[in-house]
Amino acid sequence: MTVLYKANMVRGAEWARFFAERAPDTPFRLWPDIGDPAAVRYLVAWVPPDDIAATFPNLELVFSVGAGVDQFDTTKVPPHIPLVRMLEPGIAETMVEYVTMAVLALHRDLLDFIGQQRQQVWREIRITPARRRRVGVMGLGQLGQAVLERLKTFGFPLLGWNRSPREIEGVTCYAGAGALPEFLAQADILVCLLPLTDQTRGILNAELFARLPRGAGLVNVGRGPHLVEADFLAALDSGALSGAVLDVTDPEPLPAGHPFWSHPRILLTPHNASMTTPDTAVDFVLDIIARHRRGEELPGLVDRRRGY
Repeated sequence: MTVLYKANMVRGAEWARFFAERAPDTPFRLWPDIGDPAAVRYLVAWVPPDDIAATFPNLELVFSVGAGVDQFDTTKVPPHIPLVRMLEPGIAETMVEYVTMAVLALHRDLLDFIGQQRQQVWREIRITPARRRRVGVMGLGQLGQAVLERLKTFGFPLLGWNRSPREIEGVTCYAGAGALPEFLAQADILVCLLPLTDQTRGILNAELFARLPRGAGLVNVGRGPHLVEADFLAALDSGALSGAVLDVTDPEPLPAGHPFWSHPRILLTPHNASMTTPDTAVDFVLDIIARHRRGEELPGLVDRRRGY
């Protein structure tokens, strides 16, 4: 009953150490050292290998090491094999830190101060109280709810939008395409935490930007293909958007000379907003394996029709 890991090899060494400590009787291997492929029952991967079914004839469960599965070609995972996305707490904790940083950076005019520092300009900017800055989060799953819970502490009026209805204390929630315009009209800072699906690809476009209050800020920690690049740059240059913090792009990494690198109204990070923590991730994987053996419901089980 081998567990095979195929992702970041540096963190993979940490996974191996934690597995040895917590499940010493469970064989654990790091790709490409797969051992006997017929012994592999569980695969933990960022991008799965080709021809999974033929390579691992006894595979029972596949884990994504990330919170999303859009990097997977799910057609390569046989439909009878459950696909589970990572729900370990380290992902939520680091995402909450990043989005809080990004929202506060836009709220407290950090892009302006960075520009002024480069120009050696000393000029104060009047502070807008948090109670007058409305923050809207698109995507109200585990990560979106954790982000909103932390943002409550700053006193921002909070809004949430989701495909299906949610109720969150202290948050005005909207659901479905029909409610999106009303939600957007109130979002002074918009945070995208949506999964990438056929329905959400390109959702951050000119039509959406036009529905936001003029001069709104954008935080994209979803996926790069959510954003229509030409529409986004036009919105920044026209003042429809005042600034953005981007952790994801399309492609990744960006090529040299791409306008995002040097645009004064963009703060760019290298898909580093959240990260799976090996310590707690191993606990999550071992718990899911135990649940699977007992025939119980699996947290994080992906609905392949929805794509998340």
